[in-house]
Amino acid sequence: METTRQRIADALREEPRTASDLAETLSLPTPTVYEHLDHVSRSVREGNAGGGDADEEFLVAPPTCSECGFDGFDDPVNEPSRCPECRSERIEEPAFVIR
Repeated sequence: METTRQRIADALREEPRTASDLAETLSLPTPTVYEHLDHVSRSVREGNAGGGDADEEFLVAPPTCSECGFDGFDDPVNEPSRCPECRSERIEEPAFVIR
């Protein structure tokens, strides 16, 4: 039986996914998925994410402000609540993939 983190890593090896996509697929709260994503990203860097390959990378398409296009958020493995540039709350979620 796979752990939740292994299931997340496997899903990210198939295609880019957002935390809310993963939350819906795995029936988990989105904040919990973000916690798991942090661990999965560290595991991939260490080369052992659920049977992973040492040559794999955990890639993040950063969150982006829908109003001004800002994408320089400090922590891309997190869901920001508002844009530091224009203060808009219309932020597109980051997307994650393992390649």
